[in-house]
Amino acid sequence: MARVRVGVLGATGIVGQRFISLLADHPWFELEAVTASPRSAGKTYAEAAKWYLEEPMPEDVAELTVLETDPEEVEREADVDLVFSALPSDVARNVEPAFAEVGFAVASNASAYRMEEDVPLVVPEVNPDHLGLIDVQQDERGWNGFIVTNPNCSTIQMVLTLKPLMDEYGIESVVVSTMQAVSGAGYAGVPSMAIIDNVIPYIEGEEEKMETETLKILGELDGDRVEFADIKVSASCHRVPVLDGHTEAIFVATEEESDPEEAAEILAGFLGVPQKKDLPSAPERPVVVMEEEDRPQPRFDRDVYGGMAVVVGRIRKDPVFGGLKYVCVGHNAVRGAAGASVLNAELLVEEGYL
Repeated sequence: MARVRVGVLGATGIVGQRFISLLADHPWFELEAVTASPRSAGKTYAEAAKWYLEEPMPEDVAELTVLETDPEEVEREADVDLVFSALPSDVARNVEPAFAEVGFAVASNASAYRMEEDVPLVVPEVNPDHLGLIDVQQDERGWNGFIVTNPNCSTIQMVLTLKPLMDEYGIESVVVSTMQAVSGAGYAGVPSMAIIDNVIPYIEGEEEKMETETLKILGELDGDRVEFADIKVSASCHRVPVLDGHTEAIFVATEEESDPEEAAEILAGFLGVPQKKDLPSAPERPVVVMEEEDRPQPRFDRDVYGGMAVVVGRIRKDPVFGGLKYVCVGHNAVRGAAGASVLNAELLVEEGYL
């Protein structure tokens, strides 16, 4: 297959750098353009970006000239079909539609358009059929391109574990308490003196995202809209002094009688379209189940399958909700952010949208 030419919007930040790292040797995508703010435009990427990742900056990307985050400039300077958006949500609100209007496919990690009725909010193993909203979006907005979004980092790993349980038992309600890594706030997001020797019991907007995005993702596409799942979700989100990897304690009230041992087999055997289609970024198993009583742990388990899997453990009966309770860990910057957008883009290619 011919390689798809792509760009990264907001390429100098942590999520943008994750995109670049994941795209460096990608078999389907060729990185042709990087954009940033006007103060970085015109510099080489190596000059504009302070590299934060442990792996070195790809040499071919280091020499790319940074463009302004403007669709006309990207059209003029680079031959690109798809752009990955690592933009802050307030910037994405105006910029992403401008790219979609002139014909770019936008695979966005930003929250700006996740809950729009005609914008797919996709986790490929969970709701690949929601890509059907692309046709609705283009018809209603008159765009030549389109926007596809991935969820919030904490939502992604939770819904990957909920989907197989919902299919097997049905779900009435979910209570989740998160312990989220500092990288989720960006490089300068949490001052060291605020988080060292501390837990911060508030992350702005995080609980609302988990409580609403989950219902859209687990909902059913009904014609031109998604019918939200009839599930109650209650989230409490906390920042902890961990570099990468969100940990979540999840309590699920199931509609039918559920069994921890059976649930473990269901989760471990779960496969979605990315696995069946052998998409390049798809983990062999989207959910990995551990039997050790003290796992998963973010330091040891966030990088399973390159950070694209969610690791689950401590599956047991819950005496209060009458269902199940368990712990999961996922890499917030890979499966929870850039990796999710890349997998969405691979699904777009597989389904003929690119």
